[in-house]
Amino acid sequence: MKTLLLTGFEPFLEHSHNPTEAIVKELDGKIIGKYLIKGRILPVVFGQSADKLLRYVEELSPEAVISLGLAAGRNKVTPERIAINVNDGVRDNSNHVPVDELIKEDGSDAYFTTLPIRDIVNNLVENGIPAEISNTAGTYLCNNVMYSLLHDSKQKGVDLPSGFIHIPASFELGLTNGKLPAWPLSSLKAAVEVAIKTLN
Repeated sequence: MKTLLLTGFEPFLEHSHNPTEAIVKELDGKIIGKYLIKGRILPVVFGQSADKLLRYVEELSPEAVISLGLAAGRNKVTPERIAINVNDGVRDNSNHVPVDELIKEDGSDAYFTTLPIRDIVNNLVENGIPAEISNTAGTYLCNNVMYSLLHDSKQKGVDLPSGFIHIPASFELGLTNGKLPAWPLSSLKAAVEVAIKTLN
């Protein structure tokens, strides 16, 4: 049985809930497709999230890694194509506000995902789940963890399928912000399960 590390984030900014946290906790320990899921939650802190992700990879030696993030405002499930070498944006949960910071001084400008994102999107759509490839993971923690793991794998010469998938807001968040496109948590979880089943 292969192991898949599935990560989500804690709540952040004005969001009282983070559906990625709930999904990861629900799927932890489950067998989906060819994978035993090991779920872990990452802090929304620039100085901690990537380090924790890399420690989990070292600890669990997974055959694949999918990191999940909330993209409040998006109305589709969006696997990310690319991560760029910059931290920039609003405050994290430690009140740090990065401006034009490099993630890795010696890192490439960008790294492409090593997940089969076209197949993931196709399978999601075939299962009736709105999805499309996203060409920007932003410059917040989502981009940070995606870039950091891809950089680490490149530096070590490790062939580890990894990448990032953004999901829309859940109904819980929609209740507090009626302008957000919101999905049932069960649908968001089903989308993640389809993505995992797509992997070899």
